[in-house]
Amino acid sequence: MAKYGECAVQAAKLASNCGNPVFAWNQAAASTFSESRSAREKGCPKSTFLGLCENGLVAGVAAGKYTRSVDNKAYAMKALTLLRLNNELADDPKLLWRNVIGNVQKVENSQMEVVIALWRSKQIA
Repeated sequence: MAKYGECAVQAAKLASNCGNPVFAWNQAAASTFSESRSAREKGCPKSTFLGLCENGLVAGVAAGKYTRSVDNKAYAMKALTLLRLNNELADDPKLLWRNVIGNVQKVENSQMEVVIALWRSKQIA
């Protein structure tokens, strides 16, 4: 599992215990990326995680208002819908991303890594 996936899984476990996914992500990112401030502060994976939490889709985390991100939350929701229809997309993050964004030319920025890691670790409610 790649680093942002590890961070998301760790944050989900923390959030289910403390009830605060923003705090949980920040703690997990500090642990996972102790040597890189820019990696700790990277917005796309964090917003993806918080978007799933916001909709009550991370196990043990109550729905709430956790992010202002619209796009990353939408990408996470669409990816989750696609994974529910075809679990094999978890094996091909690039294909999952292409299916999420359609014909738009946009570079994936660890959003699928977060969704797939939570999916595979059974952290999705």
